[in-house]
Amino acid sequence: MTPVQRFQVSLSTGGVLDVGVSGPKDRTPMMFHHGTPLSLILFEPFVDAVVSRGLRYVSYSRPGYGDSTRKPGRTIADCSKDTEAVLDQLRADRFYAIGWSGGGPHALACAALLPRRVIAATTIAGPVPPSSNLDWLSGMGKENVEEFTAALAGPDELRTFLERAAFGLAQVTGEQIISAFGELVSDLDKATLSRGFGTFVAGNIREALRNGFWGWLDDDLAFTRDWGFDLNRISVPVNVWHGSKDRMVPFEHGRWLAEHLPGARAHLLPEHGHFSLVLDQFGEILDDLIASGKC
Repeated sequence: MTPVQRFQVSLSTGGVLDVGVSGPKDRTPMMFHHGTPLSLILFEPFVDAVVSRGLRYVSYSRPGYGDSTRKPGRTIADCSKDTEAVLDQLRADRFYAIGWSGGGPHALACAALLPRRVIAATTIAGPVPPSSNLDWLSGMGKENVEEFTAALAGPDELRTFLERAAFGLAQVTGEQIISAFGELVSDLDKATLSRGFGTFVAGNIREALRNGFWGWLDDDLAFTRDWGFDLNRISVPVNVWHGSKDRMVPFEHGRWLAEHLPGARAHLLPEHGHFSLVLDQFGEILDDLIASGKC
């Protein structure tokens, strides 16, 4: 595996972001926006896939996760400024934006708000904005229904929910991760997590929650409030990947995004779930992202 460099970027608004980078300094960055509640911890096969395609893998823990300073009240749009701060530190101009699950909206924010810097963007199993006409909770596993019902009710209700939910996840192991997810994972995704990916996911969650659940809380509130940008403003190439067996972010979210993102290239796959999609298709997702940036 290409060595990973980990460092912190100071923000002009105060606080720091915890950043991870792998690959040659002169390569174009592929900014990976992690899911919820996850962190910058890099998955070795993903890093190798990115670097082997001549790109540089870059990720950071969003505010409130790991050692990144919390920013209460942040919006999805705020990530564009954080992303720029990381890119400026790396002295990089243009980049690819990619987001999995809760990272999907953040990749779209970069596409909308940083059009001169984003070459192309991809959302993998990402949710729709609350302004959509979609039944946001329909098709989710009961754990996510409870979580986002609390988020929609407000920060106090969500904090009460996360105090219980984060207690076990903060120490979760690879052997425990499938049972911890409960009804959020289908048999397909259980099989995927059993292939070693579950160990990575568990370690990533532990890192995310090491200093509390605040990043998770702020993510959920941001998802269920105005995102701070208009999807119709996106002018760069954008790609939507989603699997029909997804119980975390239901398939209809991907279908809606494919229909409402200007010029989106849609890959709506009936044979995949939330975890199997990103693990089994990551190389194809990267190739599609790179190809779309050349159009």
